[in-house]
Amino acid sequence: MTTDWLGKARGVLNIEIDGLEAVRDRLGPEFVQALTMLAGCQGRVVVSGLGKSGLVGRKIAATLSSTGTPAFFLHPVEGAHGDLGMIRADDLILAISNSGETDELNAILPSLRSLSGGVIGLTGNSGSSMAALCDVVINCAVPAEACPLGVAPTASTTATLAVGDALAVCLIDWKSFAIEDFRRFHPGGSLGQRLSLRVATLMRTAHLPVVALGTPLEQALHVLNAGKLGCVCILHQDRLAGIITDGDVRRLVCAQRLHMHEPVDAVMNAEPLYVLPQQRAAQVLDVMECRAITVLPVVDKDKTLLGMVHMHDVLGQGRVQFSAAGQA
Repeated sequence: MTTDWLGKARGVLNIEIDGLEAVRDRLGPEFVQALTMLAGCQGRVVVSGLGKSGLVGRKIAATLSSTGTPAFFLHPVEGAHGDLGMIRADDLILAISNSGETDELNAILPSLRSLSGGVIGLTGNSGSSMAALCDVVINCAVPAEACPLGVAPTASTTATLAVGDALAVCLIDWKSFAIEDFRRFHPGGSLGQRLSLRVATLMRTAHLPVVALGTPLEQALHVLNAGKLGCVCILHQDRLAGIITDGDVRRLVCAQRLHMHEPVDAVMNAEPLYVLPQQRAAQVLDVMECRAITVLPVVDKDKTLLGMVHMHDVLGQGRVQFSAAGQA
């Protein structure tokens, strides 16, 4: 007999939808009370739960933190063995248990109440032991689990997670949390986008520190200093012929080989590293990190200098400016 797997899958989703609708329709003043407590929290929201509820709690804590409400997850067993020392009087507890009878969580709730500013409970059993230990309880009960055995948390965890999302989204509006705030908490996301860009979109093209072959070293050092990039490129008919960095200058000084009137040709690195404009920023960053350098010339296939790219341009940290003192 062929099993209708698509039909079974749709049945699971229908059960979970029914659970969400039941929780939605049941929401009342206790949700607003919990939301008010969360919005007024001057410390952190400490989320705790065990098993599948704990996994849901970790996600809720992560969502709250990334949207302007500082939060972290506390494992109830670890809490019972010393981690309660992390709790402060201005923190708020968000306890999660579908049955409300999780012994490990209930065992620490009295201590959590005494150490913190209050306890909010998310449970499918508003008459449970956990509910009696909470200041506010949001009932997340669902008509049925999607599990055919009725034992694996499925619809109940979906509903609890959705209530956590509802709290987080309402807090975004309450706190006027803007997209600029979100980006400050997600540098990895913006950095990932930036590292996918091509060098041509990031490189500097104006006021580049360059001199021609044959230029006296003294003049080249003035250009290096004024350029504030930590290097000067040496050109021959607009093509990259070499480079002198501030590190090169220090080494010349230490070796007593700094002769200000000799041409740059005598001391420049005649085989400098460079990048092409079509390369990705991530590739450039790899080169910079591997070779411990912070700036690279950008050239075309004929080695004509097109621009220069600094590590701060790649990372999106703004234009770095070395002081004159920093050049010494």
